[in-house]
Amino acid sequence: MPTPYRRIFQVIDGVKKLVGDGFDVTSPMPGSRIRQLSPFLLIDHTGPMAVAPTEQPLGADPHPHRGFETVTVVYQGYLAHRDTAGYSGKIGPGDVQWMTAGSGLLHEERHEREFSRQGGTLELLQLWVNVPKQDKMHPPRYQELRADMIPSLPIADGRGSIRVIAGSYEGVQGPAQTFSPMIMLDVHQPQGSELTLHLPADYNVGIYVVHGAVQLNGNRAAQTKQLVVFGWDAEDIHISCAKDTVMLVLAGQPIEEPLATYGPFVMNTNQELVQAINDFESGRMGRFSEQEQPA
Repeated sequence: MPTPYRRIFQVIDGVKKLVGDGFDVTSPMPGSRIRQLSPFLLIDHTGPMAVAPTEQPLGADPHPHRGFETVTVVYQGYLAHRDTAGYSGKIGPGDVQWMTAGSGLLHEERHEREFSRQGGTLELLQLWVNVPKQDKMHPPRYQELRADMIPSLPIADGRGSIRVIAGSYEGVQGPAQTFSPMIMLDVHQPQGSELTLHLPADYNVGIYVVHGAVQLNGNRAAQTKQLVVFGWDAEDIHISCAKDTVMLVLAGQPIEEPLATYGPFVMNTNQELVQAINDFESGRMGRFSEQEQPA
């Protein structure tokens, strides 16, 4: 007889680190459960961190990527982006940036200039999402998904919501274009409420608790900055909230291909990694001119 709820493999605490000079990060992934979360590869949770007023925006200097996508979800503050594929812009609370590195580019991420001048609180998540072998050398692509572009489903008698960023959930289609089937949900659930998620049983599923405290399937607790990794034996996950809670739900069809990674490159073979390094070092992923300045 099938179990009523999806099995819980593990609840993972994040590791703290500094990215560049402007991102205080907690990262629960990658880790030992990376295969159980394909196509998702990395979660970096910045903040919430206080940003002191400055005329010199902090952040991460230009760096390369190839063979995967970065997805940035902003909760507080403003972030500026530019890359050698010619894309630039800024995103703020509720916005999502979905960047396809594809065949390779350099990009730079900094606190947005006016936000830096005024100071404030910065909080965001950045994910790395793998793509199938056939799409790894796709031309770079940039999707700027403004908050008002992301549809929302009301929950808990209208006191909470599920924002559908990617894929389809309960008949609502998210705006992000993806290379493999997945569902990405930004869930805001009030204290004392309950929710049952229905997700394809053959998808890998993880839930990252951005803020709050939850009870999962009636027997496992998770709280702020913890990642929960699930099994594949059922479609449903039951969530009850002990506090007001924000969660990012990651569900996707696994990419069953070899994985070769080195720093900012995600390919299928070591030979492809060597080629990526050579292409970066020879400038084939582009260069910023000295006159170019971040937003």
